[in-house]
Amino acid sequence: MDNPLVRPFMRTAIFTTAVLMQSSSAYADQICGEPNVPCKTDFGEYHIKLPDKREDGIKPPIVVFLHGYGGSGKTALKNKGFIRAITDRGYAFVAPTGLQRPGGRRGSWSFHPNFPKQRDEHAFIRGVADDAARRFGLDASQVLLTGFSVGGSMVSYLACQHPNAFTAYAPLAGGFWRPHPAGCNGPVRLLHTHGWRDTTVPLEGRRLRGGAIKQGDVFHTLNIWRQANGCIEMRADKFVTKGPFWRRKWERCTPGSALEFALHTGGHGFPRGWSTMILDWFEGLTTKRS
Repeated sequence: MDNPLVRPFMRTAIFTTAVLMQSSSAYADQICGEPNVPCKTDFGEYHIKLPDKREDGIKPPIVVFLHGYGGSGKTALKNKGFIRAITDRGYAFVAPTGLQRPGGRRGSWSFHPNFPKQRDEHAFIRGVADDAARRFGLDASQVLLTGFSVGGSMVSYLACQHPNAFTAYAPLAGGFWRPHPAGCNGPVRLLHTHGWRDTTVPLEGRRLRGGAIKQGDVFHTLNIWRQANGCIEMRADKFVTKGPFWRRKWERCTPGSALEFALHTGGHGFPRGWSTMILDWFEGLTTKRS
């Protein structure tokens, strides 16, 4: 029953609730970037860790990291040693969250050539980098896109389809799936790292779901990259066998491109020194471009 004596109190309550909701929304936007508070974009969300020290007038570059199957941007922040190695170098660490498949509970990425696309991952991930740059004063023109396992696969497909969307690409323990791409859209700057003893994503690939889907072959993938980069020779031009990584580099390729393969003795995981290696590689590329 409508009681005229109650109307003023109802109007006050409604107004107060609206103000609180607006204040809550504004506050959530202000603290976006804290460990447990994701930043929202039109296509999804991400978490971020900023470098502790910033040089005046210099926008920090960005490492965008794509998690493996079952992960999220939030869980990616738990790898503190890996992240610290990146932020101590002056980079912002940005971790987007993959989609949950219909009927599933674990985050992943929409990249497989035989599955319908659940989201425009290029628009999402590029949008994440641009959003982080706008919110936190980062350099959107200096972005290293990297990822682990299926996150590395997502990196590989984005590098193939949109080679100029990011400055460079560094997939770890993840690449193309069968059927392999017939070709890619142009030269790319890419460093692929893989474990010699990886049995989750073996170098040769493996069958999953009774053979319904099959991982790709890393060596066949390297041939696709050589063709995309217009490399003169199939064999590498430079070899490094010192330290924790054995590296092969193709140098006689399209100017401005870059292609390296790094092998380590471990399995399916983050090898010690990997973040340092990819940042050294990335900075070598950006120094040549400047």
